[in-house]
Amino acid sequence: MTEDRKIKIIVAKPGLDGHDRGAKLLARIFAEAGMEVVYTGLRQTPEMIVETALQEDADVVGLSSLSGVHMYFFPRVVELLREKGLDDVLVVGGGIIPKEDIPELKKAGVAEIFGPGTPTAEIVAFIKNNVRTRD
Repeated sequence: MTEDRKIKIIVAKPGLDGHDRGAKLLARIFAEAGMEVVYTGLRQTPEMIVETALQEDADVVGLSSLSGVHMYFFPRVVELLREKGLDDVLVVGGGIIPKEDIPELKKAGVAEIFGPGTPTAEIVAFIKNNVRTRD
């Protein structure tokens, strides 16, 4: 990433989960960390999320799930990103994710999972250290 281009992150809530306080808080934290943030809102399909990433030329897709649908939605977003040729988009996830699900999510292409209580500085640092240069 060059210094003059901000990291662009899509913050998305896939599925029918209606709670987005954490996602909105993280969106604000990412913006305060100097990133350009697009928050998609609630009840997004994987197709909607990937289309937003494509249209916005996103560097990162951050997925939030509290409703237990992460094992379908997170890998599906990664799969659709690859189908669109967006292999360089970093995908991270968070929310209520059982520890035993994390290895399978990483195997599916999710770079990291952040659970409740993760220091926000750790999340920001991970993103900044792992975004691939596309300039």
